[in-house]
Amino acid sequence: MIKLVEIKLDGDATLWLTFSDGSTARWSAADYIARNTVMTRPLADPAYFARASIETGALAWPNGFELFADALHRRLDKEGAPVRTAA
Repeated sequence: MIKLVEIKLDGDATLWLTFSDGSTARWSAADYIARNTVMTRPLADPAYFARASIETGALAWPNGFELFADALHRRLDKEGAPVRTAA
């Protein structure tokens, strides 16, 4: 199972994600923010977005919004985003 091992802020709504398989990718929360739901609305605030953390291998925020690393990895891989690092 793929997990997140590191996240780095890269703009108001963008993170660099590092996964347990050694791959990295730049991820934008723009699609989630555009949904404008109770859970995603706070992500539009750069200060709140910056409070992203890793909880049990998933990307999470204090309000309980969580994105599983497997799902993020699959989506980014499908879009051609992950960059595999040398083993």
